[in-house]
Amino acid sequence: MAIERVREYFKKWNMEDRILEFDTSSATVELASEAVGCEAARIAKSLSFKIGDEPILVITAGDAKIDNSKYKGEFKTKAKMLSYDEVETLIGHGVGGVCPFGINEGVRVYLDESLKRFKSVYPACGSSNSAIELSIPELEKYSGFVKWISVTKLESE
Repeated sequence: MAIERVREYFKKWNMEDRILEFDTSSATVELASEAVGCEAARIAKSLSFKIGDEPILVITAGDAKIDNSKYKGEFKTKAKMLSYDEVETLIGHGVGGVCPFGINEGVRVYLDESLKRFKSVYPACGSSNSAIELSIPELEKYSGFVKWISVTKLESE
């Protein structure tokens, strides 16, 4: 199970006990915010894309949407999300539990600026009923991110 992979990943830092597991699904931003008890915007959503043949993850705030022109400006290609069937194979976690922890070798992780307005956020932990609260510096440390990018717009824009 992918959550076990994430648990192993966090053991390096004695952080595995901070993983939250819920009796209900946290597979969507709305469900995760209900399970955690926070505003939807603080859910760190992991979006899976492909650039050429390479999978990448873009971690955004729960209330952010990909802005296609910003994405193309950053990556010099159109935003092409992975198909449902590709996600687990290429990233290492299934849809609903995708996160930047314990992922397959070679998957590049980018953090979107939309996250910076929060002290802490809640990314998933490999399953559709898990999350972990991380400060922004902790998210930077544990996600192994490449760089901060700005490829989103808020749903209210």
